[in-house]
Amino acid sequence: MNGPGEYVPDVTEGITRAEHLPKARIQRRSRNRPARPCPRCGRRAGRYAVACRTLHDLGDARAGCPIDLVVTFSRHRCPRCGCCFPCDISELALPYCQYTRRVQQRAVRLVAEDGLPYLAASWHLWRDDRVFVPFATLQNWVEAAGGKKPGGHPGGLSQRRPG
Repeated sequence: MNGPGEYVPDVTEGITRAEHLPKARIQRRSRNRPARPCPRCGRRAGRYAVACRTLHDLGDARAGCPIDLVVTFSRHRCPRCGCCFPCDISELALPYCQYTRRVQQRAVRLVAEDGLPYLAASWHLWRDDRVFVPFATLQNWVEAAGGKKPGGHPGGLSQRRPG
């Protein structure tokens, strides 16, 4: 048994391809409702279909595996105005995003507030939170959130300026 402060090597160290990382543990969530109010007219809109969406969430470092949320949600159609809309899952993730809001917030904090480079932040997310996020995706999230803090010269050295 490992004690506190004891070094435990990372079993995934040296893996260079995302396909070789450990398989994710699946957690199921449901946002399947028989009826919802229409966002356009406010009338009752019945369910006409059910869909699933897989989201990558912060994983479990103790178990050494990532966590994927499989969210089942209902799609609704208003009989009065014909509006079609899905059940709201924006508290979990943004539309068309493969990662939960918790992953995005943690990633942006690592880069924007802690000042980590994108590649180091990607590795940090895997090592501590067991979620693989490509560093180009991190860059997109940080740019959308408002950018990095102004820092020093790249490389940590002082920059030589005239005058």
